[in-house]
Amino acid sequence: MDGILVLNKPKGLTSHDCVFKVRKILKTKKVGHTGTLDPEVTGVLPICIGKATKLVEFLTAEQKTYIGEVTIGFSTTTEDQTGEVVEKKEVTEPISQEKIEQVLKELTGEIEQTPPMFSAVKINGKKLYEYAREGKVIDRPSRKITIYDLFLTSDIKHENDTLKFLFEVSCSKGTYVRTLAVQIGELLGYPAHMSLLTRVASGNFKIDQAITLEELEDLMVNDKVDSVLVPMEKALNSLPKLEISDTVAEKVQNGAVLPFPEEFAGEAEYFSVFHNNACLAIYMKHPTKPGLMKPKKVFHGQDSGF
Repeated sequence: MDGILVLNKPKGLTSHDCVFKVRKILKTKKVGHTGTLDPEVTGVLPICIGKATKLVEFLTAEQKTYIGEVTIGFSTTTEDQTGEVVEKKEVTEPISQEKIEQVLKELTGEIEQTPPMFSAVKINGKKLYEYAREGKVIDRPSRKITIYDLFLTSDIKHENDTLKFLFEVSCSKGTYVRTLAVQIGELLGYPAHMSLLTRVASGNFKIDQAITLEELEDLMVNDKVDSVLVPMEKALNSLPKLEISDTVAEKVQNGAVLPFPEEFAGEAEYFSVFHNNACLAIYMKHPTKPGLMKPKKVFHGQDSGF
């Protein structure tokens, strides 16, 4: 049983909870998720099964797409709807659609974010949420992330001195969408928080492919789990693909450093190396030797992969 299961994560479970439940349903220990979702967040959570766990780090790095709701008018300790209110400012005047769209445009591209205190980022060997639970707020470094697309997807609702609207965002690894909601509020001149979030895509995996834990249990009972597992080679479709000859394939299987292909200049950080329709390895630009590439992970040969 090897491949990627596209799970529709329910509200109330951590990503680790989902891995535990999948292990129990499938009766296998080799299970790993590809990017943490907060307990209150629902949607696409690709889970690697069996040999596909070798792909976790590459799938985790892929672009994600979310549909979220921002509430303008008050901020919270956690930057989402689960936290305690920190600051309030009544929205007494309407904010135009044009103004909101202008702010979303300003936040598109490469921007900086400071990880929220209620997050799993480690500072001095300790997770930020552990400090937060002790009532401590500590300095944490900002990070650069990329917002590929960010746009309004609903009407603007004005209720109880707050304002709410839905947005869709496609972003890079490391983006905190709840922090993005706070940043939207700041540019509009108000405290804000994220009041709803669903991940609708992770790399090539979409929400319409996703199945629930209950559906997985039914498939297991009827011995049909293989019908929903995405093959490992197909899971790598989002990476640039390099086809190689028999001669080069032997070198790849031995983990050789090779000339970097000119056609991949400016491409993604990693790319897959295929021979006879099989993925032999994932390569990357050599960090210290310009014009060369080195294996990040070899799947056949020395590393006995797929």
